[in-house]
Amino acid sequence: MTKLKTHRGAAKRFKVTATGKIARNKAYKRHLLTGKPSKRTRALRKGALVDENQIKNIKRLLPYLA
Repeated sequence: MTKLKTHRGAAKRFKVTATGKIARNKAYKRHLLTGKPSKRTRALRKGALVDENQIKNIKRLLPYLA
């Protein structure tokens, strides 16, 4: 069987934590920020974990993720 290719877009967006969970960045922090409250933009700086419903899809895109 041939080697599987990593989805390069997904590889740039996701990392594995030390405990094996998949981390991601939050969306909606690129533009149109003047209409968003400061509290919201501060909250968007923090990372988040991928929901357990999506982990199977992410692992399919990243076959060599630890």
